[in-house]
Order: sequence, then C-alpha cells, then structure tokens
Amino acid sequence: MLNITRRQFLTYVGAAGGSSALLKANLALGLMHDDPYAGPVTVKPASSTNKPSALILGAGIAGLATAIELERAGYQVTILEASHRAGGRNLTVRHGDKIDEMGQPQICQFDKAENLYFNCGPARIPGHHRRLLHYCRALGVPLQIKANSCKLAYFHDDKAFGGKPVRQIDYHADVRGLMAELLWKSADAHQYDQLLSEDDVAKLMKFARLHGDLTEAGKYVGTERAGSTTDRMLEFPKPHAPIELKAMLDSSFWYGGLLGAELYDWCEPLMEPTGGMDGVVKGFVRHLKAKPVLHAQVKKIYNQENGVEVTYEQNGQFHTIQADYCFNNIPAYFMAGIENNFSSVYQAGLDSIKRGHLFKIAYQMKERFWEKEGIYGGISYTSDPVAQLWYPSHDIHAPKGILLGAYTWDPKVSAAFEAMTPAERLLAGAKSGEKIHPGYSKYIENGISIPWARMNHQMGCGMRMSPEDWDKYFHVLQKPEGRHFMIGDQISHHSGWQEGALASSEQALNQLNKLLSVNIDHGVNSHVS
Repeated sequence: MLNITRRQFLTYVGAAGGSSALLKANLALGLMHDDPYAGPVTVKPASSTNKPSALILGAGIAGLATAIELERAGYQVTILEASHRAGGRNLTVRHGDKIDEMGQPQICQFDKAENLYFNCGPARIPGHHRRLLHYCRALGVPLQIKANSCKLAYFHDDKAFGGKPVRQIDYHADVRGLMAELLWKSADAHQYDQLLSEDDVAKLMKFARLHGDLTEAGKYVGTERAGSTTDRMLEFPKPHAPIELKAMLDSSFWYGGLLGAELYDWCEPLMEPTGGMDGVVKGFVRHLKAKPVLHAQVKKIYNQENGVEVTYEQNGQFHTIQADYCFNNIPAYFMAGIENNFSSVYQAGLDSIKRGHLFKIAYQMKERFWEKEGIYGGISYTSDPVAQLWYPSHDIHAPKGILLGAYTWDPKVSAAFEAMTPAERLLAGAKSGEKIHPGYSKYIENGISIPWARMNHQMGCGMRMSPEDWDKYFHVLQKPEGRHFMIGDQISHHSGWQEGALASSEQALNQLNKLLSVNIDHGVNSHVS
C-alpha cells in the first residue's frame, strides 16, 4: 500500500484539481473549517427608557445591514447618503435611470420593459455567500439561477488561432486531452515508480485515458466531448482536429478565462435577484423604519467623549447631528477631504486605501443573436480591452436582451476607457464585439458605460492597499476609533463583493457589543444623554 503524508496528498490534489479541489479536500480532512456563519450579530438590546442613537454614513449594503440590525435592537438610527439613491455600488439601471458619471451623466435608454435591466456593480451571488443569502431570504428577495459559464461561448485572442474566436468547449476538451496524454506518457515511462506502487501507476494511466478521452495507446486524437463536425443526430460523430499544444500555450486563455469558472466565488450554480441586483437594496429599505436621508454629503466627523458629531450639507444647507455611535460606510479615500479629529495612525490607515478602477459597458441588443449560436448565459473572453462579454441567462428567447459588452478591472485599461466620451466607449466596445460575433454592431440599439472611478460619490470600485500598508494599518481600521466604526467591503478581505461588506458590518456590530460590555462593566454611560 502506498504510504504518503497528508501534505503530499494535498499537493497532488491541488495540482490535479486546482484551488477548488484543494479547499474541499482540506474541509473533508478537517484541516480547515467551513464558514461558521450562523446569522447576523444580535446587538445588545437598548434600554426601553433611553434609547441610544446611531449614525450610518453611506447607504451602501454594509450601511443598510448595520442600520437594520441596530433598529432591531431598539436604536434610533439616522442614515445619511450623499447620492440621489441608496445602494452604493449595488446599482441596477433601467429605462430613464441616471448613470451619475462625473461631468458626463448618462440617461439609460433601454426600452421600458421589466427584463431589460443591467447590474452596473455586483451581478452574481455564490452559494457560499451566506450572509447575503440570509438577507435575501429574510427580506423576501426572490432569486434565480445565473449561468456564469457556458462552454459554447468563445475565447478570442488576436495573437492566437489566426485571430478567430474558439469555442471554450474545444479548448477545454483539447487541453484536458493533451495534458492527460502527457500524464499517461510519464506514467508509461515509469516516471512515478518511486512515488506510486505498480497497481497505482496502472490506475493513474487508466485515469489519464478516461480523463482525457485517450486511445488505448494513450494518444489524444480529439473527442466527441467537444461536439462533432457532422450532424451528430443523423451521422456518426466526427471530432474536430485537436488544437496544437503550442497554439494553446501561445494563447492568453490558459491564464485567464480557462480557470475563470474554477474560482471559489464563481462556484456554480450562482444566483441573482429576480429583476435586478437592486432587489437587495429595495429589500433593506422596505424593512427599515428610518429611510436614508439622500443628497446629504458629510463634511465633518468628530469623536466626542460620549458620542460622535457629524456635519453634513444638503441642498446648500449645513446640518449638525450628534449620536452615540457612528458607522462609516463612506469610501475611505474620501476621508482625506472630510474634516475629523481621528488619530494620526487611524487617518494614515484611511489614506493608505486606494480606489480600484472597474469599468463596464452594456448594450441593448434588438435580437438575442447569441442564442442562435447555442449560447444561453455565460461569458466569452477576449484579449481585447473589453475583456469579457456576458450573456443574460434570464428571459431566454425573449425578443431583446441586455448584453454586457465590457468588464475590465485593469487600472490602465479602465483609465483608457475613462478618458473617452460615453459614445466613444460604445464604439470601441462594438469593435471588439465584432471580433467574436461578426455583425455584432448591427444588433446594438443603444448602450451605457459605467466607469466606477468617475462615478459621483463612489470614484472607485473595490480597494487596494500595498502589502506593507495592509500589515501596518488594516487591523487598525478593523477596530473602532472612539465610537466611530469603519464598515464596507473596504474593511474586509473580500473587497468588491457584497459578502465582504456584510462581513464588515458583522465585525463592527461585534465590536459594538464588546464596547457596550466594557462600558457596563466600568459603570460608564453607553449613550449620550
């Protein structure tokens, strides 16, 4: 019997199955614990005679979740939001909606139809994002399955395969076959005799044959798994000729889209709220007693001995409000322009957070032409600046559809799009789309672009910190400064995801409970009188 260590076993699992398989193996062996989430934090209930107050700065997902949990505990809550709407980067646009880009506002021209909408920010929910799924269930937000990958979609690279798009299933089947052939040859050449027993080597060779659909001699000559060059319903299936290994290695797909569906946060099936991701925002607002105060831009934040004082501007008028606690969902890179009395270390930590550059384009297509190509949902990948095309998986066979025509987070690529006018962006995106779907442009009726680094009151999407700043400051920002708590996906290890935002809210409310316990133990008033 082969005797290997657990470390060796996990190394083999990771090499064969990737990070997803490695994670599952660790969980099965008890070496890692699955997410222990058991529901929202229960905030210590407020006194029935003297309710404490809380200010929520920013009506993003973290702010809304914090507000709803504090209201349940009996707190008096005020939510200040600088924008004309709640939700932060959870933004779904439909006919007539405003895309609030700095200096270049756009009005969405999609047809007035329920199925014609676009999720400008978050657009998918994995099954292990338990915090977000809890709130969808609790707030009555209906969900539907989102097809995040489709092997009949394409990969395109100007420098590979003659610049022609290749079906992902062709690439996947051939790369598996060729890698399996290399594995079979290595085993047949006794490369593993020192590692495996004779019986295990035989099993490995059998595995390689089945995994790659090899011949009995261990040769990959193509596979029906990628379809057939003949009508396989009426004729004997005939596989296409395999892609050459060098051509695969010369393409950019193997270090991009090939492993896209293997990411843990893209584990299928994924979900999305029926009718748009802003169903989550509407669910929160529907259940909140205190509705967000809109157009309220924070100008000052001052910690006091027993509370926090905030000054904000609304419609040219300045207002000052005091509360016992403050939960700040404002993007940290804005804090340099907001007057405060934070400690130098805390402010330095806020200054160390840099904004991410994420950019999207969406087109209304007069016909769902991709469905005629067998594509129902999923993503096509390209080496062009647009990076990805997303196909809607809802309302199959409807007359029209909204197609994501660009999704890039590379700062340099996004900056190039940000420098264009909205009309120029749509033309650039259409040019790239033509390389994947000839005739693409003729289907476009109208479109929008969302440069998050230019969106008012956001000016970025996700956060970046240098490794040095992360080690130095992140733990500081995860703790309260006086009675001021930073929240949002920026105060999580999962920036850019709503689950990270909710985790930050959970952490801040746990910190609040600890602070309340300390105050009670020392006989200190836990709220401003």
